[in-house]
Amino acid sequence: MKLNLLLAAASLLVPAVAVAQTTPAAYPNKPVRLMVGANAGGGTDIVARMLADKFADQMKGTFLVENKPGASNTIAADLTAKAPADGHTLLVATNTGQAIAPHLLKLSFDPIKDLTPIGLVVSVPNVLVVGPAVQAASVKELIAAMKAKPGAFRYASSGVGSTQHIAGEAFDTAAGVKGMHVPYKGSAQAHLDIISGNVEMMFDTTSSAMGQIKGGKFKPLAVTSAKRSAELPDVPTLIEAGLPGFDMTTWYAVYVTAGTPPEIVARLQAELAKAVALPDVQAKLRGLGGEPGGMSVAEFAAFNAKEYERFGKLIRDAGIKPE
Repeated sequence: MKLNLLLAAASLLVPAVAVAQTTPAAYPNKPVRLMVGANAGGGTDIVARMLADKFADQMKGTFLVENKPGASNTIAADLTAKAPADGHTLLVATNTGQAIAPHLLKLSFDPIKDLTPIGLVVSVPNVLVVGPAVQAASVKELIAAMKAKPGAFRYASSGVGSTQHIAGEAFDTAAGVKGMHVPYKGSAQAHLDIISGNVEMMFDTTSSAMGQIKGGKFKPLAVTSAKRSAELPDVPTLIEAGLPGFDMTTWYAVYVTAGTPPEIVARLQAELAKAVALPDVQAKLRGLGGEPGGMSVAEFAAFNAKEYERFGKLIRDAGIKPE
């Protein structure tokens, strides 16, 4: 009888311990991985490392950035989707992996169902940049040069299905030109080839390209957003340059594995909002040419789903296929 009572009491302790391990007070109880689908040095990596530092300060834990480039940022998303649902694996992603690539690649996870949005960090415009070997000083001159030498101009991207790739395809259609797409595993590698002249141009995010622009290595010809960037006030929009309706931005957001306890999700959402509101974070995000996120969690979840559908239609209408 006593033995049975002891066994019953012991069995009751197991779920109690499990619950304690997933409560906000105990979180995090081991290192948290921030998965990034691109190489170190790119825009997503910059944002992730900034968040890792702030999360470590705020939650008194260890937050480590892990770069898993390839497959249009979806390798990192796949790993996050299949990780234990305990909040110790986060994904810092862009619309490349969450809204574009799923329409071009066969994935073993569902980016809407298998990942839970934590919140929007920042939205940034893409910027059309050319390397030092390109003589064009404006979009008009670039289009003329591309028409004079069809197929001779190559544009880099951080991968098939990235916002850089989609912007390049949209530019070709709008301008009546044909550039050659050269995909890379991340923006940092593409930058080296643009500077060396192996690739002529790129529709990079301002968060990634700003350092090269300010250093005089890239020549910005236009931003792809509907209005000019506050960090590049002298650079026109593509709409101003004669391509009406051209609007392409890249957004960065944080996700966690679906099924993570709601208390942990709520804690992460609160900590992200706190981090993004910090004056130094706001300054850094604006310095990258971005607009810090101002959506509620519910608004971002709805926006995420809408963007997924929008890019799907854009890809189908443009006839973009996997390369």
